[in-house]
Amino acid sequence: MQWTLLDQVPAEQVRELLKIARRRTFSRNEVVFHRDDPADCLHLISKGYFAIRVMTPLGDVSTVAVRGPGDSFGEMALVGKVSRRTATVSALQDAETFALYRQEFERLCREQPSVNIVLFTFLVDEIRMLNQRLLEALYVPIEKRVRRRLLELASVYATQSGDVTIPLTQETLAELVGGSRATVNQILREEQRRGSIELQRGKTRLLDLDALAARAR
Repeated sequence: MQWTLLDQVPAEQVRELLKIARRRTFSRNEVVFHRDDPADCLHLISKGYFAIRVMTPLGDVSTVAVRGPGDSFGEMALVGKVSRRTATVSALQDAETFALYRQEFERLCREQPSVNIVLFTFLVDEIRMLNQRLLEALYVPIEKRVRRRLLELASVYATQSGDVTIPLTQETLAELVGGSRATVNQILREEQRRGSIELQRGKTRLLDLDALAARAR
């Protein structure tokens, strides 16, 4: 397993880190941590998928991202003085991570300065993504937002065979889009009529990524 965050770290050192990291397993819908929980580690995902969720000012739950194998989460709490979680993370299916605790992470950053650069780039990308989502919510029609989220999820759930099936409920898709389930369902059914996707029970299979991309612009 290769993690983006450790991409510049020598393989031998990654193996040493995994020896001291704590292996964590989670069942479907199990919460890893809640927002405002004490933060003491980051998680390297080795199996399964996780949803990162926040509470809106109106009290609604919003899914802001989905992470899978090779990704990580919990980094932001370890790079500053704030030691509280900024979001709630839960497993979307049976999943597994390696929990890397603050002391080991700080030692890694001292021994491998390149990790700081990768982490800085990651955090900048996260902020850019959140800003983009805010602008989209204000100015981009929901039809385009649905297509854009499907395309983003395609990279998360892509397989070597090229087949892409997104095993997320329409409710979760609606949270990612920032719209109602009924509206998202209507848009998905229209895309199915166009032949770009196939709706299955609790899943969405992507059939024509090029067509989705063209209509997402």
